[in-house]
Amino acid sequence: MPRPARLLALTFSCLLTMAHAETLRFGMDLNYPPFSSISAGGNPQGFDVDIAYALCREMKVDCLIVSQDWDGLIPALKAGKFDAILSSMQITRERRQLVDFSDRYYKIPSRLIAREGSRQPPRQLAGWRVGVLTASTQARFAEAQWERQGARVAGYRKIAQAFDALAQGKLDAVFVDSAVGDYAFLQKPQGQGFAFVGPEYRQSEYFGEGTGIAVRKGDLALATRLDRAIASLRASGQYRQIERRYFGFDLYGKDSR
Repeated sequence: MPRPARLLALTFSCLLTMAHAETLRFGMDLNYPPFSSISAGGNPQGFDVDIAYALCREMKVDCLIVSQDWDGLIPALKAGKFDAILSSMQITRERRQLVDFSDRYYKIPSRLIAREGSRQPPRQLAGWRVGVLTASTQARFAEAQWERQGARVAGYRKIAQAFDALAQGKLDAVFVDSAVGDYAFLQKPQGQGFAFVGPEYRQSEYFGEGTGIAVRKGDLALATRLDRAIASLRASGQYRQIERRYFGFDLYGKDSR
């Protein structure tokens, strides 16, 4: 079986010791470290993965993680392949037309990564080749704001492919969630000689109200249960414990929805 097809077929369960427990199925793109990826042992790992398992424990349900490429997450949710999307999906007005969301579980800015010493955007992007994750909020912003300045925006189905293209000189910059860019590229040998350039991008019309868990349109019962579980994780300190495994800063953000 080709690797993409094989990956899409994978599911991962966290079976809790409860009789006749409900199973909550989370769709997740497992190509987005440090939030979600596959370990050397073949198991899901990352912040989103740990949050999913913690939410299931809080809700007293079994947890099933279903691997799905990013651009197929919402169609697969609507088709009933899983019950919710927990995959660093930002809450935007555009997505609210397709799905409902829980309260946010984190909020971080987006940044450009380029060679150290590069001319500073956003006013000097003419001729830049900018890589983005296909169908992401970063892609939508770059296409709307930077293409008219003369930038060429290239979409990639996996963010690692964009980082590879940047390191190989095929791109001038990658536009990405700041935590992902730092962890998955700048802290790696591949990222030597690169840095964040320009400002932080937080415009709500593009980047939304933070990152939430998507459920099917009208499934407010599940959204409410997830809201309560998120609040419980934060109140008990479990959220902070998980956060510290991956980040040395406040991922949740100070302003609330």
